[in-house]
Amino acid sequence: MSIPYAPQTPAGTPTCYRHPDRVTYVSCARCQRPVCPECMRSAAVGHQCVDCVSAATRDVRPVRTAAGGIRRSQPLVTYTLIVINVVMLVLQMTSKDLERALVLWAPGVAGGEYYRLITSAFMHYGVLHLLFNMWALYVIGPPLEAWLGRMRFGALYGLSALGGSVLVYLLAPFGTATAGASGAIFGLFGATLVLAKHLRLEMKWLIAIIVVNLILTFSVPTISWQGHIGGLVTGAGIAALFLYTPRERHRNLVQGGVCAAVLVVFGALIYWRTAELIAQYGALITG
Repeated sequence: MSIPYAPQTPAGTPTCYRHPDRVTYVSCARCQRPVCPECMRSAAVGHQCVDCVSAATRDVRPVRTAAGGIRRSQPLVTYTLIVINVVMLVLQMTSKDLERALVLWAPGVAGGEYYRLITSAFMHYGVLHLLFNMWALYVIGPPLEAWLGRMRFGALYGLSALGGSVLVYLLAPFGTATAGASGAIFGLFGATLVLAKHLRLEMKWLIAIIVVNLILTFSVPTISWQGHIGGLVTGAGIAALFLYTPRERHRNLVQGGVCAAVLVVFGALIYWRTAELIAQYGALITG
């Protein structure tokens, strides 16, 4: 009776530390353990095992942005905002009631529908309106998000949108309905101008874009200049806060505290304007 031959690995022959059945004569440059081709990773000098590569990755400190955030490779917040705006326009096109319920309309806000101050920044009057704003966001958003970090960029966008809405609420005619991401976009313009100055970059092209947009803002009657100016000023102010806060261990706390203080100021202005509108147009305000 014949017995099948089973090849044996000679004693002392190095085998991969993760796959003992695989013979190898390559060792990790860091830990010196033998590794097979599947378990080795190219390094600056020689090869490393997957465990050493993972450990080195954990030890690498994240790259910080100019504002103190963590630099990411993908502008996730920018792309998410674009998707949300596009989805909202699709929903608007299927329901006019949604548009009427979410745009910025002073009687509704004074009647307790404060969410309109935020939701209006994601509503647009037609495809061209959306395309103009989203193209600007697509161009200017990614580099600004890279320099500020995702969290700060998101805070900047949200506060700029709210700043534009608050100025509309304060100064626009009582029955006017407004919508669009323009306030937030102008906030990004203002923030980019502050960042360019901080980094000592050429700013002529950006100043030209802002001037042209401001000319259009005050030339076209249907454009809400209040939203644009409110967003521009808010965005520039928040960016200055992020970029010029002293680099110390409490920087995040200071930046967060000032952003919260800005929200409190906006809240106070909204409260004051609401009381004024109720006193003046009480019978016309929706409950």
